Amino acid sequence: MPTTQKSLMFLSGFVTSLGALVTVCAILALPQWVTGKIEFRDQIFSNGSILITYGLFRGVSSQEMSSGLVQPDLSFEVLTTLSNSSQKSLHTVVIVLLFLSLFTSLMSSGLTFFNSISSPYQTWLGTISIFVWNGLNMTFVLVAMILFAVNTQANNLSVVLSSALYLMQGYTYGSTTHIYEYSFWLMLLILGLNIITIIIIVFYQKAKYHRKQEHRRPMENAPKDGILF
Repeated sequence: MPTTQKSLMFLSGFVTSLGALVTVCAILALPQWVTGKIEFRDQIFSNGSILITYGLFRGVSSQEMSSGLVQPDLSFEVLTTLSNSSQKSLHTVVIVLLFLSLFTSLMSSGLTFFNSISSPYQTWLGTISIFVWNGLNMTFVLVAMILFAVNTQANNLSVVLSSALYLMQGYTYGSTTHIYEYSFWLMLLILGLNIITIIIIVFYQKAKYHRKQEHRRPMENAPKDGILF
């Protein structure tokens, strides 16, 4: 059976791992990742801006007109709207990375809980495996965060989506600005929770090492005759 200290530390790691798991589920479900504001004008010289807010799967688009008629808000599926394009491929990679992050968070949660109630000795169920799963989780999330920002900024993801939604309107697009919403920044929380989990396990290993050193000292300081006896 594990010691009380070990159980408490690994239960703390379980809570942070579970928090990362729940956060990944939330950002996969929420559509508020980024809002793009795109200036445009049409063939009859009406002008205004398109506000397009979307996440990994769903989004909504609305118009703000300086002159001309405002069209109704449009709801859309991101992958369906992108059709076949480089933006769609990169967006798909981001989704795959976050599902891999979901899996690694699940593994980290399971292993930290398992270690809180048992004492696996030098196996893949121990602390090294927890480091590996949390390291992979952080890598997947960080890469997904970078790729989403690159796809949005460098590949003009908002303009591509808007062009597909208003294809028949013949809009001419101008400047585009982006505001990243809370779902995007929640990925920083996932990174933080993984770091906390790793720190907790590192402290456990240090405490375990110090206990071993304390057990050795009485033997080292004992008289040789007593040791032989």
